[in-house]
Amino acid sequence: MGAERLPGKPLRRIAGKALVEWVALNARRSGVLDVVVVATEAREVVEVAERAGFRAVLTAPSHPSGTSRVAEVAGLAEFRGFEVVVNVQGDEPFLPPAAIRGAVGEVERGADVGTAAVPLEAGAAAAPSIVKVVLGEDGRAMYFSRSVVPHARDAAVAVRYWQHLGVYAFRPEALARWMRLAPTTPELAEKLEQLRPLGHGMTIGVARLDEPALPGIDTEDDVRRAEAYLGSRREA
Repeated sequence: MGAERLPGKPLRRIAGKALVEWVALNARRSGVLDVVVVATEAREVVEVAERAGFRAVLTAPSHPSGTSRVAEVAGLAEFRGFEVVVNVQGDEPFLPPAAIRGAVGEVERGADVGTAAVPLEAGAAAAPSIVKVVLGEDGRAMYFSRSVVPHARDAAVAVRYWQHLGVYAFRPEALARWMRLAPTTPELAEKLEQLRPLGHGMTIGVARLDEPALPGIDTEDDVRRAEAYLGSRREA
């Protein structure tokens, strides 16, 4: 609710629904989740989510990251029996279902954390708002950055950029380990929470999707683009 660029973001109305409702509906459509839970510090968001038919949990207001908020909910007695926990960021109404399925698949294949990425045009890679991930030969993450990585020093080398998507999957024990780790300097510098487990040696598997994804909602321009897209889809 305290987003600086878009105050009250979870409740912003887009094509007739609150943003948080679009995100929850999209997560449900992935077909891989047994239950979708809205985790929030705001009672207004709980009320909107419950009216839309979703389970909602009011969490502590002091969480430094979405992952720590998810960890609080995953620790509740009613959710301790689940084998995999998925964190879908609350401003990603257009997250491809394949990204959620892919993140879970990476965990099932042995990664500590699963996430997803899509191809990114070189011209868009310079935007700090777009998080890039560098992949190893095994398909796992080597680094995440707001900068252009890898840097193409030699124009003759063809570089493929990958945009990180806002989804994480983990087994409960891996999530609990993440919560015990100390912040790292790269995490604090980049303001990217996923650099903490990576810096402490946890593995992050990255499901690679073929097509670019629609952006999340961070600004008024994003809201207008989402309105136009959802309006055209509804008319079709």
